[in-house]
Amino acid sequence: QVDRFLHQLRLSDDVLQDVTARFQAEMLKGLARDTNPTAAVKMLPSFVRSLPDGSEEGEFLAVDLGGSQLRAHQVKVFDGKQSSQLESKFYPTPKEVTQGNGAELFDYIADCLSDFMETRNLKQKLPLGFTFSFPCKQTKLDEGVLLEWTKHFRVRGVQGTDVVSSLHRALQKHQANVDVLALVNDTVGTMMTCGYDDQHCEVGLIIGTGTNACYMEEMRHISLVEGDEGRMCINTEWGAFGDDGTLDDLRTEFDRELDLGSLNPGKQLFEKMISSLYLGELVRLILLKMTKEGLLFNGKVSTALLTKGKIEMKHVSAMEKYKEGLSNTREILRELKLFPSEEDCVAVQHVCTIVSFRSANLCAAALAAILTRLRDNKKLLRMRTTVGIDGGLYKTHPKYAKRLHKVVRRLVPTCDVRFLLSQSGSGRGAAVVTAVALRLAAQRRRLDTALAPFLLPPSTLQEVRDSMRAELEYGLKRETQAQATVKMLPTYVCGMPDGTEKGKFLALDLGGTNFRVLLVKIKSGRRRSVQMYNKIFAIPLEIMQGTGEELFDHIVQCIADFLDYMGIKGARLPLGFTFSFPCRQASIDKGTLVGWTKGFKATDCEGEDVVDMLREAIRRRNEFDLDIVAVVNDTVGTMMTCGYEDPNCEIGLIAGTGTNVCYMEDMKNIEIVEGNEGKMCINTEWGAFGDNGCIDHIRTKYDREVDEGSLNPGKQRYEKMTSGMYLGEIVRQILIDLTKQGLLFRGHISESLRKRGIFETKFLSQIESDRLALLQVRRILQQLGLDSTCEDSVIVKEVCAAVSTRAARLCGAGLAAVVEKKRQNRGVERLQITVGADGTLYKLHPHFSRILQETVKELAPQCDVTFMLSEDGSGKGAALITAVAKRLHNVGQK
Repeated sequence: QVDRFLHQLRLSDDVLQDVTARFQAEMLKGLARDTNPTAAVKMLPSFVRSLPDGSEEGEFLAVDLGGSQLRAHQVKVFDGKQSSQLESKFYPTPKEVTQGNGAELFDYIADCLSDFMETRNLKQKLPLGFTFSFPCKQTKLDEGVLLEWTKHFRVRGVQGTDVVSSLHRALQKHQANVDVLALVNDTVGTMMTCGYDDQHCEVGLIIGTGTNACYMEEMRHISLVEGDEGRMCINTEWGAFGDDGTLDDLRTEFDRELDLGSLNPGKQLFEKMISSLYLGELVRLILLKMTKEGLLFNGKVSTALLTKGKIEMKHVSAMEKYKEGLSNTREILRELKLFPSEEDCVAVQHVCTIVSFRSANLCAAALAAILTRLRDNKKLLRMRTTVGIDGGLYKTHPKYAKRLHKVVRRLVPTCDVRFLLSQSGSGRGAAVVTAVALRLAAQRRRLDTALAPFLLPPSTLQEVRDSMRAELEYGLKRETQAQATVKMLPTYVCGMPDGTEKGKFLALDLGGTNFRVLLVKIKSGRRRSVQMYNKIFAIPLEIMQGTGEELFDHIVQCIADFLDYMGIKGARLPLGFTFSFPCRQASIDKGTLVGWTKGFKATDCEGEDVVDMLREAIRRRNEFDLDIVAVVNDTVGTMMTCGYEDPNCEIGLIAGTGTNVCYMEDMKNIEIVEGNEGKMCINTEWGAFGDNGCIDHIRTKYDREVDEGSLNPGKQRYEKMTSGMYLGEIVRQILIDLTKQGLLFRGHISESLRKRGIFETKFLSQIESDRLALLQVRRILQQLGLDSTCEDSVIVKEVCAAVSTRAARLCGAGLAAVVEKKRQNRGVERLQITVGADGTLYKLHPHFSRILQETVKELAPQCDVTFMLSEDGSGKGAALITAVAKRLHNVGQK
């Protein structure tokens, strides 16, 4: 009979899965900025951005308002022990307080807190967490505007105001020595308390007088809050699920009747089907109707059964008890002046079971939506997580917890869920939130301190630009050139391509761990084109750091392989040799190595002519002959390649493993070369800028560490702050320092983090990519053997950004000096010029080129600079330089 009468309250798994899907849709509505205003489920950001990590410590106060009592707590949190001490005192919340006016309510809270501090003899100023278990709209952790009262509270003049400032004012009036640091919803408090004991806890659930859930959401999905990094706890306020009619098909006539008789008709409809405040009343309404229809108590209704609120949750729990349930039922019904038969008692017990079981079912369905969302956010097939849980219904009902667990596991079989009962969650939780907030603020300060030296203000960048300008001039003047750090080497490249170049050319490219040989075919005229064939050979470390003879023999061996491969061993082709190391040139085909960079250390080369060394090695092999026309720097090659496409290109920039700039200088300004007519390309070798100490004031302790650990301490200081070879290493030094301070990786420096060079610059590019979620950042860190939390990933990303942004801005300041020099050379008000650019950092890093370009614009406002990506400057560029040199040579001979 009961089953037939209550069939609508029985929900199949299919229906529950449908409820899960509906709740997922509601969550999305609440998270999105444009649909949030009309969403029933408000998905309120709590501004709690981190779970406890176990390092929190200190003494805190907590006040908890929202249940049948007001509670004051003193909480001591111990660092690393994962334990805390709690002393509490409970105060009644009389009706004149819960239904009076706002000023009286906050005065009462301040009164109770002052009393508590007096009894505990607390004199020093303590941070306070305020647990306020009502829906609030927060814009930061220590403020919250009450949206509406729920449960049995109806205080006038509070709705729409900030409850923290009201509490603040009341506390000041009482001269209470307290600092309100955090406003916490009881559900969030529950999650945080459990998170303190179990690091996997990222959901909080309350099923008591009211019901609610919260969970850690990815910031990128919360469009109501600025920023995409990290996570934030979302207070779903799920009690209002269905207020827009979403659940109307599942609500019974009893739900409708209960709602009409409540304090807030039409509101909190999901809560009214679930929470203990309403379940007893639902049972009463059902029993009343069954009695009226003659199905119970011989159709005799008592006054008590007609009275609202006469059956409470405690009665329902007692009736459902395992062994004494039936006798409890008989007793409770007799108190209500009803005279039950044995069958009546069994039927009433059955009604209670159906009502409380529906509550557990609905709760499980909504929780399943949250768990599924967490799993999807993490892109996991299977997820292990913990739900922190609290509330009288869950704790005191004999079968509720078991039923809830069972249904959740059935609805989301891909989640291994642990349910952890919260110990005084709302009090301890508020203290833990406050402790975490203090920890995060202290961490933020220390992180800002560590990264502050990387933030270069405009005035500093102007100084860098002006210093660079002065150094360029020193390098060009005869009397200062010898002492200059920026060497301003003449390249004897005196012309740009004019489109008449043609023929077959060989190019060699040596400048890193790989070595290339190319055959380049240039066609002129209307069908102007450049065709290239190349082969890449590795240079083993033992050859990079062996003798000069071994190095050049290896190079010639590679050339021989290539000529065989192309079948052109007999032809004596003109060759351009891209040699990307600082060379002093006496003519276009003579280049004396000034010093190795980029990890090369071959002996007996510095001070020698590299063209002679190459010719010697070809002679030793005695298999083929080549016409070595030009020795070329890769930066010059970059400029030439772009110059072939755009005649306005007179500057070459490389920002890759190393960094350098070249530009066309007026011959009259180059004092170290005879002649005043025309122009010549100057290879600045600006990586050595600052070797005389002129930028020491902006070098950080991390730059010094990187420099001291490098192959050439004290040399190439500017390059070590701006180029790809070193940025990852700077990041690694910062990460070690932050880990020592306990700000990262739980203070544990892993073996891999101790290894030099582990943090390659390509990781910076990957980590800083805007498209990359933190999850992927964590994966990159895992590949490096760094086990990171979500918070760690945010910090690592920030460190990478600080280092690469500084590099781009410094590089931009240097380039601004060069374009300004070009403008003054030409004597124009505004300069239009193109920079040919190349290098992995410039091409692959997500922000480097943009920041560099912005900086040049800021620091050289009278120059309109176009940036052009170079296509293979060191290969094609070398061939073009060779072709131009051949053309000019032929013109000279005529």
